[in-house]
Amino acid sequence: MRISDTSDSLRNHACQLLSSALAAGAEEAEVYGIASLSFDIDLRRDQVELASRSLHRGLGLRAVVSGAVGFSSTSDMSLLSSVAKSAVQSALARGPDPAWRGLPRPERVTHPENTFDPRLAEMGPEECLDLAEGLVAGCSQVAGAEPVSGGLACASGTSFILNSQGLELEERGTIMQASLEAIARGADVATGSDFYISRGLASSLEEVGRSAAEMARSSLGGQKAESGTFDVLLRPQAAAELLEYTLIPALLADRVQKGRSVLAGRIGESIASERLVIADDGLVSGGIDSSAFDGEGVPSQRTVLIEDGTLKAYLYDSYTAGKEGIRSTGNAVRSGYTALPRVGARNFILSSRQSQNLLEETRGFMVSGLIGAHTANAISGDFSVEARNAFAISPGEVARPIRSLMLAGNIFQLLREIEVGRDVRSVGSIVTPTVKLRMKVVGS
Repeated sequence: MRISDTSDSLRNHACQLLSSALAAGAEEAEVYGIASLSFDIDLRRDQVELASRSLHRGLGLRAVVSGAVGFSSTSDMSLLSSVAKSAVQSALARGPDPAWRGLPRPERVTHPENTFDPRLAEMGPEECLDLAEGLVAGCSQVAGAEPVSGGLACASGTSFILNSQGLELEERGTIMQASLEAIARGADVATGSDFYISRGLASSLEEVGRSAAEMARSSLGGQKAESGTFDVLLRPQAAAELLEYTLIPALLADRVQKGRSVLAGRIGESIASERLVIADDGLVSGGIDSSAFDGEGVPSQRTVLIEDGTLKAYLYDSYTAGKEGIRSTGNAVRSGYTALPRVGARNFILSSRQSQNLLEETRGFMVSGLIGAHTANAISGDFSVEARNAFAISPGEVARPIRSLMLAGNIFQLLREIEVGRDVRSVGSIVTPTVKLRMKVVGS
């Protein structure tokens, strides 16, 4: 079955579900649908452990009664009537919500470039297996290293939104993700990993496997680190992990409105280095979370959050924007058809008016990844994390692997002196280069 045929059938069911919800008593209703085809390959050591082909399709319904939102979802199209009734009953049970301002109305949208690759959409299992074998082959090129685990996922599909305000939007997309973890053995043992993520097809994944193996090998022979306050380079993956659990939550309007952000009420204030620029852009070409519209049908846009160190804006969906009588920034995101939309970042992009070659100028530590970033305090911005693949660095000297390193600090204090590198990389929907932060370091 072609994915286009599945999508057409699903849209017909979506129209039925929308009508059923209104007939069941909803004053407003919205149906969000997904139809996608994916090939997934799991690697264990140098062998394919599992290869699977999956067709995902389903509908999620929001039914609104007196401002209260009820939700239900299904992948079984024979249950549309009961899904509609369930969502309406859920809304009735919640009681009126005077803050509700209505579902989005139709508006003109702009489709971003490079979010659909027909080559990826037409791939079969044989091509996916060849690419997965490239991960292993790349790792095998590095003496003393071998693969531990990894995988590859290639997906194409269609998402759409219909609502009772007359909004009808649909969009196709593709995505490819791959990762590999490698191990190296010498006097001791060390691991390393790398990944690939793109909206388009990669010609080869050997470099991902090779990079993971080289990281593992270069981490052998780790030494004890000195404790104190040092300049620390967080490479893109580490920087993204820290931003996801500290800064990004503080910029979401629902947290600001609930008083769960230290940035509440600080629009127009200087909160970071005057060189720092942070924007959220749902329209960036090839962005991992780029699309013409957000998770409830609001047109995507670029929103500048921090410019020259000054806080300029927060991120809104329709509900949080309605509370303040302003326009949504197009930041309703969904994890799938089984979930309600929520406020979230799209393509969160960190940059600087003056980027630098940080590795050549820094004496301190370089960290490739973090363990425990999810334990950061999203309200205060405090964090204490373990560094993964850490190295002691000095200008003109070879980096020395560190056995164990803990990092601690407060993101909002660190942002005031942040320095930004040039090696920009997409880590999921966060786009960042290496950054330099001065923080507390504990070696062991």
